[in-house]
Amino acid sequence: MGNRGMEELIPLVNKLQDAFSSIGQSCHLDLPQIAVVGGQSAGKSSVLENFVGRDFLPREYAEFLHCKSKKFTDFEEVRQEIEAETDRVTGTNKGISPVPINLRVYSPHVLNLTLIDLPGITKVPVGDQPPDIEYQIKDMILQFISRESSLILAVTPANMDLANSDALKLAKEVDPQGLRTIGVITKLDLMDEGTDARDVLENKLLPLRRGYIGVVNRSQKDIEGKKDIRAALAAERKFFLSHPAYRHMADRMGTPHLQKTLNQQLTNHIRESLPALRSKLQSQLLSLEKEVEEYKNFRPDDPTRKTKALLQMVQQFGVDFEKRIEGSGDQVDTLELSGGARINRIFHERFPFELVKMEFDEKDLRREISYAIKNIHGVRTGLFTPDLAFEAIVKKQVVKLKEPCLKCVDLVIQELINTVRQCTSKVTKDFIIITCLSSYPRLREETERIVTTYIREREGRTKDQILLLIDIEQSYINTNHEDFIGFAKYVLFRIVAGGAVIRRGWLTINNISLMKGGSKEYWFVLTAESLSWYKDEEEKEKKYMLPLDNLKIRDVEKGFMSNKHVFAIFNTEQRNVYKDLRQIELACDSQEDVDSWKASFLRAGVYPEKDQVRTQENTFSMDPQLERQVETIRNLVDSYVAIINKSIRDLMPKTIMHLMINNTKAFIHHELLAYLYSSADQSSLMEESADQAQRRDDMLRMYHALKEALNIIGDISTSTVSTPVPPPVDDTWLQSTSSHRCARPGHPQASSPQVSVRAQPTGGRGKGARPQMVQHPACHSRGCHPA
Repeated sequence: MGNRGMEELIPLVNKLQDAFSSIGQSCHLDLPQIAVVGGQSAGKSSVLENFVGRDFLPREYAEFLHCKSKKFTDFEEVRQEIEAETDRVTGTNKGISPVPINLRVYSPHVLNLTLIDLPGITKVPVGDQPPDIEYQIKDMILQFISRESSLILAVTPANMDLANSDALKLAKEVDPQGLRTIGVITKLDLMDEGTDARDVLENKLLPLRRGYIGVVNRSQKDIEGKKDIRAALAAERKFFLSHPAYRHMADRMGTPHLQKTLNQQLTNHIRESLPALRSKLQSQLLSLEKEVEEYKNFRPDDPTRKTKALLQMVQQFGVDFEKRIEGSGDQVDTLELSGGARINRIFHERFPFELVKMEFDEKDLRREISYAIKNIHGVRTGLFTPDLAFEAIVKKQVVKLKEPCLKCVDLVIQELINTVRQCTSKVTKDFIIITCLSSYPRLREETERIVTTYIREREGRTKDQILLLIDIEQSYINTNHEDFIGFAKYVLFRIVAGGAVIRRGWLTINNISLMKGGSKEYWFVLTAESLSWYKDEEEKEKKYMLPLDNLKIRDVEKGFMSNKHVFAIFNTEQRNVYKDLRQIELACDSQEDVDSWKASFLRAGVYPEKDQVRTQENTFSMDPQLERQVETIRNLVDSYVAIINKSIRDLMPKTIMHLMINNTKAFIHHELLAYLYSSADQSSLMEESADQAQRRDDMLRMYHALKEALNIIGDISTSTVSTPVPPPVDDTWLQSTSSHRCARPGHPQASSPQVSVRAQPTGGRGKGARPQMVQHPACHSRGCHPA
């Protein structure tokens, strides 16, 4: 006598799950877990045992999580292993542990359910049990029954006061509406003579929303005597039919009715899940219909189809390449820049940055200018600034443009090659397969090779043209350019641009006495007319402005205890420079900073002390007249190099676009197909990849599986009936146990048991088996029988 209601539901659910498995998806029915809660010796494990409804069949087997490699096909061995593992975890003296014993029962005759045999609620610790055993067990039970997907079987023996049932109180705490709780009354056959539980079972006394179901389990003597479950169920049936208090409701009592009630809960849950499943399947089916129609008469070796597909893919590759370069509103990448956007960044951010990185070393440049002036004058002392020195320095600076320009071409080439690969590896999502290069490995490889080779050919011509542009700039220095300040305009330029900032930065005034605050750091701003310093870089609070007239620079020895590098500014007419100071000592963190600031002061017309002689090999001395000539050429070089940089920044993107990018687009549109035909025969190019063939087969199989799943959902909808939720009842007699749990602040809760449910099919049977999972949080308390 099996679980007949379950047997009627199993085939339909199994067919639905098989249909989903065939398309690589899971059927998200999320069937509820059934937790059995009760006191010691209330008969919880026997209730579960009867719910399973049968002894193990030859094709059924069980596995424990703690010994996965072993399969148990004998029910007695399963019982012994549960007892042995309990002893291993908790000891042999009635200890407890929140760690569950996971038992998976594999069979084609069960649903994917989790049945949880929780330890019995106990009041008094025995053996090795801790003093707070009652609270630990209750915490453990609440971990499981608090889940919304749990159906709670609150088991209470008939020979106990129902109003004090801990099982019902715990259920009330987590299920106040009573929607998940079913009362189960056991041991009706052990009640005192002359007493019965009729009023309780009729839900008149101490009512529950879903009422009570009475059961008669096997006794301990029956279990030890290995009484057959079928015989036990027959005896249970006979008991209810023959008992005068229960015979009128015998059809609503016993294990079969409990099975039927739980089955109806499962059926309701499944039916509630069906609308969302049906909507999802219909959406997927609709998205596949167009592609399925295309493949109904599909023949992979048809030469006409191959020719058409080749033309379509080459055309689509050209469209995709152009969209990625020129930009497009469809399929916009919001995670990173790609294609044309990256090339644009190279043109207008990376390349200008490379030019800025070429900033001249001020010290070296001024030395080169002075050497050029002296070498042009020869043995004579020059009275005027020689323009040949200007041309020599400008040409040397123009040559330095070659490196960043060629680097820009290399960066663009890399982006073009990346774009080609992105276009050839483009695939469509889900199972929407039209024609894409990724489906034909040889064609994709040849396309990448041909286009990349063409790009490399254009690389040489583009670089030659760019080098030619730089040579052209070198060949003629146009000092009549409208943006060039020129020798004649230089004096006027200094007057007009006198307020232009030459340099900004932090410096420390090093020689302020401790009485006046000591050394302090300020934000300095140097122009051609003055040196100002501020409280900070916002330049709102000006501390002082020092005109540059009659100022000169001298070196200052670094202090014994100081790690700063210092130089000084003083007035040649022996006047105070700042307050009562004849000179201000300005300190930097490094000698390089000192040299750089000195060069900036030179540009502003503040020269070194006349009698200061440099003896280092790589330094030089200047007289004021030479320094003025150096300063003039330095500013003229700045002006002319800025004109060339502006011209190069404008011409570089145009040259690369014309000679490389636009030519590559034209090649793909007009010549790529001819190159493909000449590189290999059509059959080898259009040889389909194994993945492509597999995807097509998967798509067709998925289409048919979706249709089958929709039909099965229709069968479940028509062959099952939902039962309405019973109306609420007055269950105020049930007092929540929350106050009971909170009476012990500071009590550490038991750690949450880890639950793992995973379906594994068995072999040797067409539809495969499904696991029914029985979990036993390890216990060794009296009356806790394994199911």
